[in-house]
Amino acid sequence: MKNYTFGKIFIAFFLCTSLSYAADAEVEEVVVVGSRSAAREALDSPVPVDVISADEIEMVAALGGELGELLQALSPSFNFPRQSNSGSADHIRSAQLRGLSPDHVLVLVNGKRQHTTAVVNLESKVGRGTNAFDFNTIPLISIKRIEILRDGAAAQYGSDAIAGVINIVLKDQSEGGSFTALYGGHRTDFAPSDETLTDGESFSVAADFGFAIGENGSFRVGAEYRDRSSTNRAGIGALPFFEDQTPANIALDNKQVFAPGDGDSESITLFYNTHIDVGENEFYSFGNYNQRDAEGAAFFRYPDGFSGVPSVYPQGFRPVTTGDSDDLSIAAGLRGNAFNTNWDLSIIYGLNDYDFGVFNSINPSFGSASPLSFALAGFEFDQTTINADFVRAFDLARLSSPLSFAYGAELRFENYQTKAGDPLSYQAGPFADSKAVGAEAGPGLSSDSVVDVDRTVFAFYADLETHITENVLLGVAARYEDYDDFGDSLNGKISGRFQLTDSFALRAAYGTSFRAPSLAQTSFEFSTQDFGQGGQLEVFGHIPVSDSLAIANGAVPLKEESSNNLSAGFIVDLGDTLKLTVDYYTIDIDDRITVIQGSTDNVTFFSNLVDTQTDGFDITATGLFDIGAGAFIWNIGYNTSDTDVKNPTVIGEEELNTLETAAPDDKLILSGVLNFDRWSAMLRTTRFGETTRDFDFGGGFPDAQILGADWSVDLELAFNVSDAWRVAVGGANVLDEYPDLSSEDNNFFGHLPFDVLPPIGMNGAYWYIRTSYDF
Repeated sequence: MKNYTFGKIFIAFFLCTSLSYAADAEVEEVVVVGSRSAAREALDSPVPVDVISADEIEMVAALGGELGELLQALSPSFNFPRQSNSGSADHIRSAQLRGLSPDHVLVLVNGKRQHTTAVVNLESKVGRGTNAFDFNTIPLISIKRIEILRDGAAAQYGSDAIAGVINIVLKDQSEGGSFTALYGGHRTDFAPSDETLTDGESFSVAADFGFAIGENGSFRVGAEYRDRSSTNRAGIGALPFFEDQTPANIALDNKQVFAPGDGDSESITLFYNTHIDVGENEFYSFGNYNQRDAEGAAFFRYPDGFSGVPSVYPQGFRPVTTGDSDDLSIAAGLRGNAFNTNWDLSIIYGLNDYDFGVFNSINPSFGSASPLSFALAGFEFDQTTINADFVRAFDLARLSSPLSFAYGAELRFENYQTKAGDPLSYQAGPFADSKAVGAEAGPGLSSDSVVDVDRTVFAFYADLETHITENVLLGVAARYEDYDDFGDSLNGKISGRFQLTDSFALRAAYGTSFRAPSLAQTSFEFSTQDFGQGGQLEVFGHIPVSDSLAIANGAVPLKEESSNNLSAGFIVDLGDTLKLTVDYYTIDIDDRITVIQGSTDNVTFFSNLVDTQTDGFDITATGLFDIGAGAFIWNIGYNTSDTDVKNPTVIGEEELNTLETAAPDDKLILSGVLNFDRWSAMLRTTRFGETTRDFDFGGGFPDAQILGADWSVDLELAFNVSDAWRVAVGGANVLDEYPDLSSEDNNFFGHLPFDVLPPIGMNGAYWYIRTSYDF
């Protein structure tokens, strides 16, 4: 792990100096995502939008302060499984919206497109083959609210917005500040080893403050430090039958030698958000920097065998993968009004630099002469986006409200490059005839496989929105995008909302969307170790579609995914008593990009072979009523999604499982918050629907298993020591629930008793204490 002494000193100094600022509470219910006209309340939108407020964010003890965990706790359509023993996927986790791929979600910050990660996760189940946005680069303390648009929106925002759009709005108050600290950990009764475990301790501390600049300007800045220690949920497993049955190996039979669970993680994040008057216009800028070191446990290697070197590791060894991620996003712009037109000119730069490594490893083909730690590869992606956006309202006599006409253009430059690992991480040594070649839990990326590619994207859009009558809102949008490396795409959308009574409305939308193959997907090359025939670890080489070996296995150039999105629903608004939304959706996606295994040579590559249809519906309900001097706020959220592959014979059994049944089939969230003057209590119950795990070990293994639904209960009690100081204690999964045990065919000889697919996770109960202070 990296030395963070300087960072800790800086944050401590930062927190101390922030105490001199006074608090400024602000509540805002309007949303900006989903429309380029004036901001509106979520229930007034013609498409479904969820809004998560700063107060709701504070009351969720997301594990390790992770934004992804928070969204999973609060949004019924959001899934964020905790991957394990899965290479880079242990370090950068993938999320899903409505059961689709992680790269089907577009993420905005303050309404501006954000970049994705540089590394393609090949060893994960959910999100295999994707390089999506890393939610855990955004500190919770920086967030004013989160807007989740649950509808296809490529006609408005461009590529990736097939499942929806998540807009993270940063704090912008011109005065005041806050400090928060959290300590927690897991305490659980772990049945597979008959132990009571206390591990996974997490600590986070964060602060932010703001000050005025001029008459209307502000500058808000903050920092966060997070540290999380590892968990181990391994079973007492048997020696696999395909390992050499030598005395050294047999001595490890019925031993706990694996380490599924969370790896160590440590991160520092800085952010700012500012706006300043410049004459009659406004300059704005915001940015975020995150540095994170993370570890993950690989599979155990027995001392005798193809991967073992007894002279170095007489008791066997378990490699530990490392991920060093530097993530930067900076935006700046100028906005104003001229000729009755609101205009906004901006530039956004994003960078993700990820270095992948391993220690406690070895290149067996070099024997005892091999190093024990390796740099495996480096991946870097940067994106520069230039936007020009304009909105003008026209008063037309026959319309009930001004016609909002929005138009604009976008120019985007993307670059993706890789760097080789240490030579000995991939080279063959003198014992290559009898021993594995390359670093274990690797191998590394060879020097002749590095790439440096770029592309330019140009887009322009237009959309119209108005009330054609007092009760009927109608919107249409169109967007054209051109990619200089593969082609172009034109998409459109129509949406409407009909207010039937003061408390009841209908809404619907239909549109086309698309997702361009990422630069990483067109050029990514790397080798991983994964399950092969009979469950043994084998090396699989992932190669770009332009590689001659991929072409020999049937690869063709990648093209964009395209979709048709239809949603329809209704809204009931009875004020504080009840707010209810019900929305049905269907999403047809053609030419989905998935990982395909070649017929020979243990190679994989991307293809556009698969067409899918996803159907489902969302329900949200909330209400408030008084209880004496206090108030009770209740929320219900439900999502169900069902994805069917239209042409299942074109892909393998495991990839079919990934697309159709690996994600939970539904999710229900029931929560209530009781607020009084000095204290509050929160209770949240979540039901995660069933998932299915299907391995393809070959040889007719009966390896498909349905993992049943799980219930998780979270609670928190908070006390206001003063008007500014608040202390809370609580827990997540307080009933210490675990998913179904994996079957004997899927638990790797007892070593991996729980699967990573159920969102409840395999770590058990988590307890915490949190304190916060507003200045």
